[in-house]
This record gives sequence, structure tokens and C-alpha cells, in this order.
Amino acid sequence: MKVEIVTALESAAWPVLLVNTEAVVVAANAAARDFFGVAMAGARPLLADFWPPENGCAVADFFVLWESSPTVSSDLKFRAPSGQLKNFCTAITSIADGSSRNFLLQLFLPSEIPLPAKKIVPNNSPTSPLLIQADGGTGDAVLKQKLDCVMQLARTVSLDMNNALTGVLAHTSRLLDKAEPGHPWRQSLLEVEKSSVRAAEISAELAVFSRKEKEPRQTPPGNLNSVVSRCADFFRNAHGEKFDWRLTQEPALFGSRFDEAKLQQALTKIFENAVESFAPGKGGLIAVETRNVELSAPSQDRNVSLAAGLYVCVGITDTGLGMAEEISTRVFEPFFTTKTPPHRGLGMALVYGIITNHGGGVAISSLPGQGTSVRVYLSAEKNFIRAAASPEQDLRGSETILVVDDEELVLAMAETILSEFGYKVLTASSGQGALAFLARPGVSVDMLITDLVMPGMGGRELVEHIRRAAIRVPVLCMSGYLMPAENKNGADYLQKPFTSRQLLSKVKVALSVNVKNQPA
Repeated sequence: MKVEIVTALESAAWPVLLVNTEAVVVAANAAARDFFGVAMAGARPLLADFWPPENGCAVADFFVLWESSPTVSSDLKFRAPSGQLKNFCTAITSIADGSSRNFLLQLFLPSEIPLPAKKIVPNNSPTSPLLIQADGGTGDAVLKQKLDCVMQLARTVSLDMNNALTGVLAHTSRLLDKAEPGHPWRQSLLEVEKSSVRAAEISAELAVFSRKEKEPRQTPPGNLNSVVSRCADFFRNAHGEKFDWRLTQEPALFGSRFDEAKLQQALTKIFENAVESFAPGKGGLIAVETRNVELSAPSQDRNVSLAAGLYVCVGITDTGLGMAEEISTRVFEPFFTTKTPPHRGLGMALVYGIITNHGGGVAISSLPGQGTSVRVYLSAEKNFIRAAASPEQDLRGSETILVVDDEELVLAMAETILSEFGYKVLTASSGQGALAFLARPGVSVDMLITDLVMPGMGGRELVEHIRRAAIRVPVLCMSGYLMPAENKNGADYLQKPFTSRQLLSKVKVALSVNVKNQPA
């Protein structure tokens, strides 16, 4: 039996054990190793070593009884290294793998279970835990356990996908920057980039599903024109021969607060729908506009209520097939789609979630045969942020940067791209390794880039060590998870996966801000 299930639950707060039919512990997560201590470190630890007679039968007999009787109690005791017995409400799953069978045990403290479990009823599904009955209930406790497990699994898969996609997207975007418009490989590279962006969208959907709180809006004001231009250029390069493109941007656009990676993801989905809205083989116009909106009184745009104040508006209009009103009014519903598989109806629901989490709104108007217009509104401030410069020379530097990540692919990518643009790059695969670098005599770095989630010492702890040591360097944190709920260290943030230009731009901005803040 493979141990991927336990690996996926490695960070779960409750102990998880995978046990074979001989009651040998095949795998255990971190919480189980912490609770059972050194006894779990053996080559073939036996569940019997932690199984007290108070459970009423030998451990091998228990699984036989569990499979044959619906009255076997799930209220089990396990022995800690100190000898103390602790009660756990245990969710058990029988898992078949070819000719072998194993049991997945998830140990929950009674306080973690919303209903007092009195008995367990075997479920015939090989992949479902037992239904825990409580005073005639219908298994609400296990429903919560299942949801916790699925959310933990979704977070783990999303993190691993984003780490892998970071190298693919960064290297591909760098090659695209080098490839001339007529290069024979350019179209293939665009398809690779498009596939990477799509995979990142799927990963983001998993992350949004597994997240318990909404994203904070602690970012400084930015210029939305940069993000809109980047998205429009991507689709114009990929589909320029099919459509006429018109980009009209307000040169003095109000500043607005947004997470660049998330907003780019939302705009990408809107552009994708616009491109797909035309009949096969038919062309047309896609018009993109940014503008300032000043309202002295409340206003309404379709489903969006706008209070008096300042806004920036991004409008994306196509002359495609359009939609009937009964369809356009439902486009934000999760799983509603008029498209064929593999479309799942989550695209515009994700757009709605991202924009409303930013405190904004999305309005759609459409008529059959006349096209569709999507308008994104974000609250704004009456200060004008200059759009970031794009020439490559502006992204070059000569500073020394320490990059810390437990993924070798990410380290190799960062070293390749940053070195190409003139930076001296040091790498470390852990927080402890980074501190060892910084402790060497004569070693000086100008900037730290660190992953937030790493075994042992994570990025947050590393930054805290650096701050306590009064090492004054700018810090750029990156992660395959969504933006952290708090950013106490004042570090900038880069969401994985990212393009080479996003990495270089973040580095350049962080270093320039640090120079401005240095004492005269």
C-alpha cells in the first residue's frame, strides 16, 4: 500500500496512522510521531505497543470485529510514551490496494468532534470513513472530519502544483521574452505558457476551496494599467490573427489596492471567455478599456451597487455571440456553464470571488448576437501611480541575493533568471542553511527571497531570526499557498507560480525601496 494518503495528511493537526492487516504501522504523520514519540521511530512499529487492554480486545481482534459488527465502539484509548492513556474518537477507513488491505486511522480528541460518538457503523465504500452515530444522528461528526481531510489534501496538492508550475512558467516566460515574433517555436511556447496558466488556475481553485478566511487587502496602491496590458498582450500575441484588438487606457489612472497575481488570474479568465465567445472560424473585435470613475452619489451597474466615491474600471467587450438574459444572470453561479467538458463552470465564480474579496464588483451585460461587456470595479484613491517600466535594462542589477526554498527546481530557476540579469545569487534549501550562510565571516547579502512553507524552519521564522539579528535587508516572501493572513514582518510577497518578469520586477522594486529608506 502506498503511503500518499498519510503524506497528504502530514500537516494535519490530528494523529493519522496507516496500519496493515498484521497491525503494523506502515506510515504515520507528524502529529502521530509527536504523540507516540520514539516508539514510532522503529523499523516496524506495532500498533499493539500503543494499544492498552482497556480497549477490551487485542488489536488484531479489533479489526476483525470492526469489519463484522456495527456495534464496535470508536471511542478508543491509546498509550502515550509517559504511560498515560488518552481517549480518541477514531475514524477508520479500510483501503484496498490490489491484493493488500490497510486501515487508515484518524485520531480525534473528543473536543474536536461536534457530536458525542457512541458507536460506529461500517460504510461499504472502500474510501469512506465509518459513519459515527450519536444519539440517533446521521454522521455529522465524520462529515466534518471528511471535510477537514479533503481541505488539507487540497492545500497540499495546490502547494505541490504551484511549486512545480513556478519553474515551468518562469522559464517559459523568459524564453518568450527572448523569442522574436516570427520565431518558429514562439507559438509552441505560447501554448506551454497558456497551459501553465490554466494549471495555475486549477491550483488556485483548490487553494480557494481549502482556505478558511478571505484574503486581506494590505497591499500598497498600484497602477492597474500594468496588469491589464500584460493580460491583453498575452491574448493578443496568441490570437492576434483572429481578432481586432483595441486597448484604451487612462494615462492618469487612479491608484487602487490589489493583489497582482490574483487580479491577473481574474482578468485572464475574462479574456479567455471573450476569445471563446466567437463562432468557430469567425473573427471580430475585442476592446479593452481602463478609466477613472468618480461618483458623487450611489449608482448601479447591473448587479453591482456602487457607493459614492472613487473607482477604477476595467472594461472588456467582445462582439461575439453574446448571451440571453437568463444565461448572463447566472454566469457567477458555481458549476453553471453552457460549455462542454472539460469546462466546469468555476471560471466566472472564481472571478467574482477574487474581485469581491478585493472589495470590488463585476458587472456583465450581453445580448444574443451582439456580444458581451464585462466591467470590473475596484475602489480607488486619488493618487496617480506610475506604471512599472518594462524594458529589460530596467530590471537588471548587481546586488547579492540569497534565495531560500526546499524545492530544488525553484532554486535552479531563480538562480538562472537572476544571474542572467546581473545579480549574484546564493541559494539555501532550508531556513537553517540560510542562517548558516549569513553567519559566515565576510558574507553579505543585499536581499533575501524565501519560501514561507519549508520543513524545519519556515520562511516566517527565518525572517524573525533576521529581524532580531538586526540584519537590514529587504525580504521577498513567496509561497504556493494563498497570500498569508498576516504579514507582521513587513516583507513583500510573490504568489507561486510567477513569471520571470514578475520575479525580476518584485526584486527591483524591493531593492529600490530599500535604497530610498537608507539613512543619508
